Amino acid sequence: MYRSEIISNGTDSPTIDPTLPIEYRITLVVLYLLVFIGGIIGVIMMSTTLMSTLMLSVTRVSIINLLVVHVIFLFTVPFRVYYYSVNNWELGFSFCKVISSMLHVHMYLSFIFYAIILCTRYLAYFEWRLRLEFYRDLHAVIASVAIWAIILATVIPSTITYGFGMATNNSQCFAFGIALYDTNVKVLNYIICAVVLLIWAALALCQCYILWRVCRKHGNLSWVHQEFWAQIKSLCFVLIMLLCFVPYQAFRIYYACTFWPGLEKVNEVFLAITAFSCFDMLMFAGRVVKTGYPRIQTFLSISALLQALGELEHTRQLSERSVCVRIEERRKRRKQKEELSRVYVQISTYQKATV
Repeated sequence: MYRSEIISNGTDSPTIDPTLPIEYRITLVVLYLLVFIGGIIGVIMMSTTLMSTLMLSVTRVSIINLLVVHVIFLFTVPFRVYYYSVNNWELGFSFCKVISSMLHVHMYLSFIFYAIILCTRYLAYFEWRLRLEFYRDLHAVIASVAIWAIILATVIPSTITYGFGMATNNSQCFAFGIALYDTNVKVLNYIICAVVLLIWAALALCQCYILWRVCRKHGNLSWVHQEFWAQIKSLCFVLIMLLCFVPYQAFRIYYACTFWPGLEKVNEVFLAITAFSCFDMLMFAGRVVKTGYPRIQTFLSISALLQALGELEHTRQLSERSVCVRIEERRKRRKQKEELSRVYVQISTYQKATV
């Protein structure tokens, strides 16, 4: 039987022995190491790529904010790796709450910036706005600070009060599931999860509709058009949200509804999966992709041109064949007329001779 059991400590508030089974700790260490390595590589590559562009569009500002979110979160990952490795926390309960909350801040801020990027792209596709650009750095700073302020104003108070009144074990960390016995906390989890899932569903449906329109417009040659690949890039954002955020939000509803201590280890694994959104930087960064994409486009354009030339040659051959057939038919009709004329002349000559 797992050690994650409710332990009575003689107080009104129960406590939980949050020790994770060894197989879960190994899994979490591997997951967070992958997140840390991939995230660092993506951040470095994306930083060099962003330096080459000066225009502050809405998409670029959102990507810069994503970069900052990932960097802040990646600073907290080594603490998680160390804790799951030694299964002992020596930095205090308050710092534990800060490290724990940063994973949630990372998840929801990333989700917000993904939604902003996608909404901007959708508005551009439907031509409901002109291209949005920040012509002053101050505008970009104000927009970014506003979003950060809203999130932090929500997270900081909840981080301070979360776990208040719980019996704690200073040698353990990341075990706050018992707070779900509070009805208010449970309702708040329901609301947040429902909002996130509904927003993602709306964005996914809109993206599928736009991609369907693009494919319908260009037909079989959609893959050679830049518009198609722009929508594929937007689809990648939707897929990242699907793979990283949607599973956790769906599980969180079940977790809050039927909380029992044995589910905390599963909740930790789902939380670790949300951290893989750090890999989004790898999707956009890198000079290899940057230089290789025009080559791919050129190759695809040449392929499309060759295909079009092949179709024209086939049409020309059919036309020439059709012309040859018509000429041959005319030649046959001319011969028939000449033959009929000779027969008529012979008949006329024979009639005159008999007379």
